[in-house]
Parts: sequence; structure tokens; C-alpha cells
Amino acid sequence: MWRRRLKRLKSMRDHRYAEDEMIAMTVMMYLVEEEKEPHRGSVFGRRVIPRDRHSAYLRLMNDYFVDNPVYPEYYFRRRFRMGRDMFTDICRDVEAANEYFKLGYDATKQPGFHPIQKVTAAVRVLAYGGAADSLDEYIRMGESTVIETVNHFTRTIVSLYADEYLRQPTANDISRLLSIAEERGFPGMLGSIDCMHWEWEKCPTAWHGQYRGHFKKPTIILEAVASYDLWIWHAFFGMPGSCNDINVLNRSHVFDSISSGYGPKVDFKVNGKDYHMGYYLADGIYPPWATLISGVPSPVNMQQQHFTLAQAAYRKDVEMMFGKLQGKYHIVKGPARVWCPEDMRYIMLCAVILHNMGIKYERGPGLAIQEYEGSTEPRLSNTRNVPEISALIENHRRIRSRAANAQLKEDLIEHLWIHDGHRRVQQ
Repeated sequence: MWRRRLKRLKSMRDHRYAEDEMIAMTVMMYLVEEEKEPHRGSVFGRRVIPRDRHSAYLRLMNDYFVDNPVYPEYYFRRRFRMGRDMFTDICRDVEAANEYFKLGYDATKQPGFHPIQKVTAAVRVLAYGGAADSLDEYIRMGESTVIETVNHFTRTIVSLYADEYLRQPTANDISRLLSIAEERGFPGMLGSIDCMHWEWEKCPTAWHGQYRGHFKKPTIILEAVASYDLWIWHAFFGMPGSCNDINVLNRSHVFDSISSGYGPKVDFKVNGKDYHMGYYLADGIYPPWATLISGVPSPVNMQQQHFTLAQAAYRKDVEMMFGKLQGKYHIVKGPARVWCPEDMRYIMLCAVILHNMGIKYERGPGLAIQEYEGSTEPRLSNTRNVPEISALIENHRRIRSRAANAQLKEDLIEHLWIHDGHRRVQQ
């Protein structure tokens, strides 16, 4: 019996040795075959996906950019959030300004992505706000390349167009804004101001206490000033979500041009009184400064009630702008899936610039102040000298004057009631 047992153990041992030798020979044969294959890619043994980017470029051109495209202008505007002429100008400018967007070739003389493909990928990510690899099947661009393209695109757009589309209003702009404001019954109004929160999904856990406020999630705040045509005249982004609108206002540069003497001095009349600074419409959380006009918290008569309703209606310009900005560029509507706040800043500024560019391309050449019926030429100061410290402090006091705010609000209530209060009485 013990002989049969020894024989069975010997048979099992021989079978195991045979299996080990077979596995070893298989591994050796695989390594030999792998060494025969040429090395491709940055990592040894990494799989290379033949995406055929050239056919994707031809399909993209045939869909949108040839003389008779598959999809007409309506689909282009809906999917790119801009007209074809604006897209063409952006492609030309970013290709000339950044070497990354020029067509290049690798070591094997294979062409890279065309500039139109790169700009299309960046615009689609900004417009739809989806995952980076969602464009792989159509544009044939990998996830890491899409992220890299978006970073280059946002920084190039900001460096190219910030001076034009993130500037302070010029004399002609202020004249147009004051003319429209006078028609609305708010002489001297330059726009409305408010804040918007953008959720930061990838915020480090250690920073949640700093970036989490009443939204209960980490956010970063955008302070903006918008006019009647939804143009963004001021964009300040970067304050953590634990701050309120007053904290952001104290840190922003919205009134720096007035306090430093660089901003144009605007003179206008309300209810027979002269004023020398424009103002913005704001909600009730903002302080009662001379440059910020909010509604009456508890109106006691028809004049105050009418003023409060009109102020709330015209203050909605900035709320409409926020809705349009998030509607056009969904990336700032949903949670931000980036790790660096600096990347979020460039994405937000890029969205603001593209928003203003779209308004300019839709509006066409601007109108001069003389072309508005019944308009008057405002008196604008041409001085641009930096004031002394005492003058700088005095300008800050004028901006934050509560007495001037109360007087201007009282005059606006009377002026607005005289302007169109009879319509409310008739209703």
C-alpha cells in the first residue's frame, strides 16, 4: 500500500514539474516575440490606439466648414456657442499667438491635430462641460490631450483678448450706458453688480472650511458688473465661497479706477441736483455707498414702492447675464473638475471674454452717442493723473459716503415717480 502511495506522489510531482516547464517556455516565447516588435510610445509595452486623426479632421470640415456643410449655421451656433465668423477669427488668432495650435509633425513625419480640431475640442469642453474623453470618438483626441488643449486655449484667449473684452468702459461706452439709463429712469446708472458661485468638486478636503459657505459645498466666487445688453464690464474671480458679497466687494477692484483718478468723471443731474459719480444697482446685502443703489427695504408709500420694483427689475440685468453665461458655457454651471484654482480662473475669464465677444459679433459695429435720439453728451473728465494719498483717501470717502447714497436714492425716487409714475397710477 505504501508503494502505491509513493508511486502516486511521484506521478503528481512529475506532472507539476511538466506544467512549470510549459509555463516557463510560454513566457520565454512571449518575451522573444515582444522583443521582435518595434518600440512605440513613451512607455515600453504601452498600447498605441490608431485614432486616425486625419479622417476626423476631414469629417469635421465636411460637417461644418466647407461651402456646403452637412450641418447649417443654426447647428453650428448651437453647438459651438458662436457664429462661424467668430470661430474662424479665434482660430486664426490663437494659431498665430501660440505655437501649440500650429499643425506639427512627429518624429515619424505623421501630422498632428489641425488647429481647427484643437480649438473645436476646447470650445466643446467649455460649451458642454462634459468629461474630457467624451470627444475621443468624434475628434479622435485623447483625454490628456483634450485637457492640455483646454489649458492652452483658455490662457491664450485671456492673453489675446483681455485688454479689449475685460476693459473698463470708454467715454463712448459710458455715453451709451448713460443714455439708456436715462431712458429707463435711472440717470447715472452704469450697470448692476452681483456675485455668482462656481462649485469646486476637486477642492482638497483640508480647504473645505475656507471654500464652503452657505452653498454647503466648496465654491469660488465671481463678482461681475453687467449692463442692459448683458455685457460684462467687470469680472473679479478667486474669492473663496465662505465670503459674502461684502467681503468680495472690499477685495475687488471695481472702484479702483474712480479712487485712483483713472476713471472718467461723469456728471449728471437727478431731480435738479448735480452728481459727479456713476453708480451700480445692487441688492440689499451691499452697503449704502454713493456708488451702490439698492431698493427700499420697507417702502411706506407708492413712490418708494414704485422705485423698489423698478430697481429690482433693472437689477436683474446681472442675474440674466449669469444665466446666459452658464447657459452658453456649461463648464461654469456644473462642478469644476480641476485641481488648481488658477485653471478655474482662466476658464472663467475665458468664458467671460467669449461671452462679450459673442455680444460684439451679434451687435455689429457700435453706435456713437450722437446716433441715439434725444441723447445728451455727458461731460467726461480727461484727467488721468494718479492722485496723492490725501486725494486717494478722499475719493474712498466719497465712494463710501452713506449721506450721498441717501440723498441720491431720495432724488431717484422722486425722479422715477415723475418719469413714469403716472403709468403705475393708471394701472
